[in-house]
Amino acid sequence: MAKAMTFGGMAVAGLSLLLFGLDLATTFPFGRQSWLIDIGFVICAGILGYLSWSAYRDL
Repeated sequence: MAKAMTFGGMAVAGLSLLLFGLDLATTFPFGRQSWLIDIGFVICAGILGYLSWSAYRDL
């Protein structure tokens, strides 16, 4: 069950990185309401991806 949670965290991180990175680059999904929010979510997605990967390595 723990490995499934780490894979879920990696999937959520990848999806949010893709969506907000795409919004930052092309204004496609959300119409770039605020570039500061996009950058914040990209950074948070990177942190979540790293933490998920680190937890997976520990298992």
